[in-house]
Amino acid sequence: MSHSPVGKCPNGKLALRFFACLLLSLSVGAASAQRTGTTQAKLTKYVDPFIGTGFHGHVFMGANVPFGAVQVGPANLSQGWDWCSGYHYSDSTIIGFAQTHLSGTGIGDLGDISVMPVTGNVKMVKGEAGKPASGYYSSFSHEQETARAGYYSVQLLRYGIKAELTATERVAFHQYTYPAGQAGKLVIDLKEGIGWDGVTESYIRQVNATTISGYRYSKGWAEDQKIYFTMEFSRPVAGLVVYDSTAQKSGTELKAKRAKGLVTFKGDGGVVQVKVGISPVSMANAAANIKAEIPGWNFSQVVSAADAKWEKELQKIRISSTDEARLRTFYTAMYHTMTAPSVFNDHNGDYYGTDKKIYQKAGFTNYTTFSLWDTYRAAHPLMTVIHPEKVGDMVNTMLNIYKQQGKLPVWHLMGNETNCMVGNPAITVVADAYLKGFGGFDKKLAYEAMTRTAMLDERGLNFVKSKGYIPADSTLESVAKGMEYAIADWAISQVAKKEGKTEDYAYWLKRGRNYENYFEKGSGYMRGRINDNTWRTPFNPFESIHGRNDYTEGNAWQYLWLVPQDVEGLIKLIGGEKRFVQKLDSLFIVQGDMGKEASPDISGLIGQYAHGNEPSHHITYLYAYAGQPWKTADQVRHVLDHLYTDKNDGLSGNEDVGQMSAWYIFSALGFYPANPANGLYVFGSPVVDAAEIRLVGNKTMKLRVLNNSKENRYIQSVKLNGKPYTKSYISHKDLTAGGTLELNMGAKPSETWGTLAADRPYSEIR
Repeated sequence: MSHSPVGKCPNGKLALRFFACLLLSLSVGAASAQRTGTTQAKLTKYVDPFIGTGFHGHVFMGANVPFGAVQVGPANLSQGWDWCSGYHYSDSTIIGFAQTHLSGTGIGDLGDISVMPVTGNVKMVKGEAGKPASGYYSSFSHEQETARAGYYSVQLLRYGIKAELTATERVAFHQYTYPAGQAGKLVIDLKEGIGWDGVTESYIRQVNATTISGYRYSKGWAEDQKIYFTMEFSRPVAGLVVYDSTAQKSGTELKAKRAKGLVTFKGDGGVVQVKVGISPVSMANAAANIKAEIPGWNFSQVVSAADAKWEKELQKIRISSTDEARLRTFYTAMYHTMTAPSVFNDHNGDYYGTDKKIYQKAGFTNYTTFSLWDTYRAAHPLMTVIHPEKVGDMVNTMLNIYKQQGKLPVWHLMGNETNCMVGNPAITVVADAYLKGFGGFDKKLAYEAMTRTAMLDERGLNFVKSKGYIPADSTLESVAKGMEYAIADWAISQVAKKEGKTEDYAYWLKRGRNYENYFEKGSGYMRGRINDNTWRTPFNPFESIHGRNDYTEGNAWQYLWLVPQDVEGLIKLIGGEKRFVQKLDSLFIVQGDMGKEASPDISGLIGQYAHGNEPSHHITYLYAYAGQPWKTADQVRHVLDHLYTDKNDGLSGNEDVGQMSAWYIFSALGFYPANPANGLYVFGSPVVDAAEIRLVGNKTMKLRVLNNSKENRYIQSVKLNGKPYTKSYISHKDLTAGGTLELNMGAKPSETWGTLAADRPYSEIR
């Protein structure tokens, strides 16, 4: 997979080259801008929700607004790993349109409150593949399917029904056009979910001629999920038949494990609109959400409002490129980073806590869907740049989760702690916000939450405290857990340092160096150890037995580098800069068999570097710490050009709730937070010609990339606000202060820029 190369600017004097580049880059969308009379083209036109729906991208397909509680979209008949979001591009069946979905995970859940428009006689089961008469599912064709930011439509071929979807934060808006002469019907299936999700109790009742309410309780990845709904119809209901699975029941109200309903609307053919409000608290709140967010019935107006919300967020970064594919890839990446975390309280502020209590009228926006093992690396740092207004609420959500369950979240989903993946990634997110000076949350409580979370005795932490490592025979994935804990512990040390807590700083800094306890000098890898004198054997650095070895979705080659908090210490451990660079070079070259049981998450391979999985994401930037930024440029540019495309298979691994796309956004701009909590962004190799990053306080950072092309991938020199800038990184403080950052590119590595020890990125916050 590859992109078309960025257009090369003509030669000439520096000023002429820049203006020629700028003119060429602005040509994209210029015609559209002239037609509309605006000075800037709309950015939502570059969003293509189909990107990542093929291969193993697992992205959500449907309609939503940024960070909305609703992700309304189709679910295919097929199930399995590639259907974690309910939809995969290879499929051609639809069983319904559910109001909630995950995006880019490796586990399936949600798919709540499925509705399916139908006509004729209906069997109240979804059916079997290849047997249309066995159930109510329909086939569809991508040629009659449309998706853009905030809108989705598809023709259901079996019924001749056009389905259209849009959404607000808490309300899904469906519009179905039934064929003339056919009675419009709607299946409400509370049994169906995605992946692991299974209903435990459900309820449906007709409230009046145009309203149905109910709830769905389920057990899956989220072990105790509760979702309430209210549906309002634009056309009166001629009848509601309720079912317990396939058994018809009397009346228009039913509580059962697998409640379903078949609605028949008055009149034949034409348009029927359905508003579905959801709530984690109550049916009444779901109805109130509809009243607050979509009081009328103007579908096109809601579509336009959703588009405007996406446009507002996308405008926070305006890039210029002569490559339309690059624009589509970039802005779809931005779109993907804003599917989650998702709002998890009602319009009135009410939400469902991790302690199973209802909290009323919260004074902050509560969130859920925190895929923190993935997103702490770049997606959350990206929010501190372009969504600073949300950082306080994100932290407040995590602090309230701490108060409710006694620890910061690990992988929080719909009011449930899943404890999925390893480490204490929320600590790093909270510490990053703290260290960057964000307000709006209780700093004392934040420090308490971080330290108490890290001092628990669960998930191997008892061994971290007593031994400094987790014995391999005591806990699965011991190396991955221990190394991830060390990253979080180091983050606490920097907060303690900032607060002048000298003893705490020393304690947490020591724990932040616990990665050293997994390094076995004889092999030169991080290995599982049984005790102080014994390592686990046999040892194969290539092997990755999914869920049954010392690493999480990886092997020893990849986990050697999982020390973003102390790269200088890792260099010393490996044997100095020369050996460090030699070993790092080998990572991108060496070939080996991971075994038949290797995790499918280990994808996007360049040698043993696995871009399709998060532990590798910072590795390309480590060369800069050893004074060789041109090697970072080589590897980063290769990933940008070959492992991301604007096609449906354009992601080399799980989107992972925004992290894969956050890597692309940062890297396309030319820098990346290799250490997710020290406020430095390491330069790489930008693929945009220019960019404007709109910052808080009406400030703008203007990025100018001079003489950029496929061949000219190496930074020759940098200027910050017109002054020479020799460092191979930029700080968060300087980036968000606004101004102008100018990168001059060339076809050969610079012999001087970023090579001196004083100009290299560093770990310890100064």
